[in-house]
Amino acid sequence: MQPRLFHLHALSALHCGTGQSTGVVDLPIARARATQLPIVPGSSLRGVLRQQVTEHHPEAAPLLFGPQSIDGKTDSFAGALAVGDAHLLTLPVRALAGIVCFASSPFILRRYAQDLARTGYDAPPLPPAQGGETALVAADSVNLLDDKLVLEDLDLTARGDKDVTAWAETIARTLHPSDADGQRDFIQRFALLPDDIFGFLAETATEVRARIAIDERTGTVKKGALWYEENLPAESVLWGLFALSGSNDRNDRRTANDLAPCLPATGTLLQLGGKAGVGRGLVRLVTAQVTQ
Repeated sequence: MQPRLFHLHALSALHCGTGQSTGVVDLPIARARATQLPIVPGSSLRGVLRQQVTEHHPEAAPLLFGPQSIDGKTDSFAGALAVGDAHLLTLPVRALAGIVCFASSPFILRRYAQDLARTGYDAPPLPPAQGGETALVAADSVNLLDDKLVLEDLDLTARGDKDVTAWAETIARTLHPSDADGQRDFIQRFALLPDDIFGFLAETATEVRARIAIDERTGTVKKGALWYEENLPAESVLWGLFALSGSNDRNDRRTANDLAPCLPATGTLLQLGGKAGVGRGLVRLVTAQVTQ
């Protein structure tokens, strides 16, 4: 199978939920069990990709995702596409200077570097570990006040780092391959935070919105119909892996290279998760193909 890298760039608040409440939030987002970092489950993305492929390449959809239904006259076979979970790469965090900062952490970059290597890409050197309340920023950061980086209610000491700049440039080129302004804006807002501080922000700096239901008869709020939804904020970036093999249908033996053009191209807009009717879940898909 050919491992390939994909990125999801959230253009609106993104809610991929768990179906159960935790604490004061009635509808929390999905998180990895061990790290508690937000994820987009591969099952959510796979369903949306199937819909997209069925619309534009209906003959390839069963080959990529398996038969829609199976009866006595239909052979069963596995789909050629395996889709993994998407993991948080950068989180937009409110900044006192520069409006917003695109934050990541050493733990996340290490995992991302491993997936880059698996798909045949070279990663920049990992920045040196920082302890305490020190953040590393890319060159020409717009988020600094003297030597301070103020995010939400956190006051961090910040300094520029060439390796962090290299990572910011790598991610920016991937997300905005033909947009020089978009690349420059991302680089100037990128920061690497200590793991514990990033973990705290990943739990507390997500977006929580109150929702209500209206009684159609009275035009007022239904009794008890108030709930809270958690979302990943717009401008969040996630990454993941998918693997593509040749067709498993004995009647159609197309190779992985034959099937790859049927997948959505870079820049395709997808709607992921719930709350589509109120504008949630609009993401831009960025795919990268590795030439073996």
